[in-house]
Amino acid sequence: MFSWTLALPLAAVAWIVAVLYLWLVRRRQDETRAGMAALAGLHWRDFSALVRRALEEQRGWRSEPAPQQTRAPHADFLMHADHGTWMVSCKHGRAYRIGAAAVNELGAITRLAGASGGLLVTEGQVEREGLDAAGKQLIEVLDGRRLWPLLKPYLPGDIEDEVVGSARYRAQRHTGIAGLAALALALLLGLGHRATEPGVPAAAPAPHAPAPASPAASVPAVPSAASPPSPPRTPLPDTSDPDPDAATLQRYQRTVSAALARTPGIIRGVWPTRSTLAVDRSGDDAQVWPRICAQLQPYPALRSARVQLNPRPGRDEPVRWRQCSAY
Repeated sequence: MFSWTLALPLAAVAWIVAVLYLWLVRRRQDETRAGMAALAGLHWRDFSALVRRALEEQRGWRSEPAPQQTRAPHADFLMHADHGTWMVSCKHGRAYRIGAAAVNELGAITRLAGASGGLLVTEGQVEREGLDAAGKQLIEVLDGRRLWPLLKPYLPGDIEDEVVGSARYRAQRHTGIAGLAALALALLLGLGHRATEPGVPAAAPAPHAPAPASPAASVPAVPSAASPPSPPRTPLPDTSDPDPDAATLQRYQRTVSAALARTPGIIRGVWPTRSTLAVDRSGDDAQVWPRICAQLQPYPALRSARVQLNPRPGRDEPVRWRQCSAY
């Protein structure tokens, strides 16, 4: 049994705990998640350039192309530090689930290049077996929450402001909701105490006479043979996960491919890679592009996929690359 003097401080403590969690833990998680989505929306060349610049400015590494390399951006490149040479490998995309095989491959490339060690950079996730293999071969892993603080200062200003601002807005909105919940808790505890105080009569239910039963109420309902029972509705699949596992991501992609095959102006849509959708079409861009995006938008994990628009049959057209969402 609580009084107002206990209910109000208890609600205030609950609100303060919620605010600390929302701003110190949840806001950082939201910012990291949005930042990873923004990095995944970049072209792989831009992503590799960000990694190279961050290592040069924050670690003092020097980028010197090997003789067999050109000066064009690469996903794998050598960098030199005071304590040796490092092979940097960029695995661009949030769909990566890297195990021991990919880490061992990087270790072999590192040894062939004569490097002292390797650095694996990805917006995806390195599995436990991959981390164990990296620890045995002097390979450093930068993924997820360790990668975002490294690359955050090098994103274009508008993208960084949007990522940070969206995380701050969510924290502010949830702080207001937590305040209302704390106030409701205080009212519930205080009014509950008042209702149980001695001398406060409880409201008695109003007496009422039972209604006479109608003759039709005593007749059991007979189901009509002409109207069979409706089958239970199948719940729609949840497509809101922005970072699904590999099996769920493949299921999303199969659903999109099946829907595109039934869409007017589109012959087929296939996924040659996890982040690329190749579309064969019979309609022009203005006709089919909104229909493609309409199929991708319900899936946060697929909105930023690169769409390869192949030429229409019998027409001399270039292959076009587009994205429905930047991230």
